[in-house]
Amino acid sequence: MKVVIIGASFAGVAVALEARKKHSNAEIILLEKQATLGYIPNGLHLYWENKIADLDAAYFITKEQLKEQNIHCYLEASVEKIHTVHKTVDYLVDEKEATITYDKLIIATGSSQLSQKISGSDGESVLKYKRHHEAKTALAKIEASQSVAIIGAGQVGVEAADLLSKQKKQVTLIENMDYVLFKYFDKEMIQPLQQKMLDQGIDLRLNQTVSSIEEAEADQQSTIRFGNETVKIDTVILGVNVRPDLHFLDEHIKLHMDQTIAVDRYMRTSVEDVFAVGDCIQLTFGENDETVYIPLVNNAVRTGIVAAANLIEPKMAFKGSLRTIGTSIFGYYIASTGVTETESLFTGQKVKAYRQEVRLNSLPEAGTVTIKWVYDETSHVLLGAQMISTSNILEKINTLALAIQTKQTLEELQQKDYFFHPAYSQIISATNFNLWQEVRDDGNEN
Repeated sequence: MKVVIIGASFAGVAVALEARKKHSNAEIILLEKQATLGYIPNGLHLYWENKIADLDAAYFITKEQLKEQNIHCYLEASVEKIHTVHKTVDYLVDEKEATITYDKLIIATGSSQLSQKISGSDGESVLKYKRHHEAKTALAKIEASQSVAIIGAGQVGVEAADLLSKQKKQVTLIENMDYVLFKYFDKEMIQPLQQKMLDQGIDLRLNQTVSSIEEAEADQQSTIRFGNETVKIDTVILGVNVRPDLHFLDEHIKLHMDQTIAVDRYMRTSVEDVFAVGDCIQLTFGENDETVYIPLVNNAVRTGIVAAANLIEPKMAFKGSLRTIGTSIFGYYIASTGVTETESLFTGQKVKAYRQEVRLNSLPEAGTVTIKWVYDETSHVLLGAQMISTSNILEKINTLALAIQTKQTLEELQQKDYFFHPAYSQIISATNFNLWQEVRDDGNEN
């Protein structure tokens, strides 16, 4: 069996490694258009945080490690067209045309930062740094800049604002919603962090939609236009609208309205023996099996594992995404999983929410975490959870994600087993929902 995988980032590599484990005799080939393999998309952030010495260390796998698994990787191989009837893939390598046949094809091309709504967003002064060569260019330009504007206050944008403010840059953060990180948090939960951003001098422009970015001339600043306002800035970072580039597909592969590839729960496309994973597809989210676009690394890896399991026949269904995230920014550790209370208003779900502040251990100087529980009004099944703390509580969100995935009720969470040690935990775990008066914040929010 010959397995060809288009794209060698997280999803593509996960497919390759899992396919090798399940099919020891298969011929497995990765086609990667970049000159490098396995670059971590937020490598520039890791460098700014001093987690790595240089960008060349921001890799999660090497070509040699794949070769040890008898997985072949062709770098700088840009796919031009796939022909699903003939089971061939046309690609360019070293400026020469080449064609490869396949028995099974997996599309794992990831996504790029694109914006069709912002005029000038593809200009040279607008930085994107998901790829290694983009990050190197961005690093040099940002180091030479005094002022930086970031368009989009999602996780990437807010992390960048924090790291750049620590470098004493003048940071302007522009967001079209009325608060930051709106996909993952309800407004009241993220207010402490948003206030900290303002206190640290971030020029936060909310409820603003950028219409254009005008390129800077020599030794001049770029101009960002939104509404009736403009901002003059040295450098612009685009932190919105990652989308897949799927120009090479043939007409037999069905797409959604947003041009992502339509797949079933086994990662199968509309064409036999063709699968799609990672940032190329929509995923089921929430109780109603609605599919939405959720481009996260954890989803890329999980869908890759599922596709590899189903190459011969459908054996493993994808469990859906909870959009689980966690990070540390502006002195806070924040994490979220599942639906927010705000978005439940648009789904027709009848939910209740409860917010409480919980001590993290039994010592006098214990830190606290504010947790918001979002649950079904009738069944009490947990649907979402949000956490914010000045202590590192990030791993706790994984417990709550598992609770949601296995449809735990609040009553069952009260009985969840846990360890107790006074230096590390309270007499009841933070992830065991409880209503004790001494750990209540402001009770039921509704």
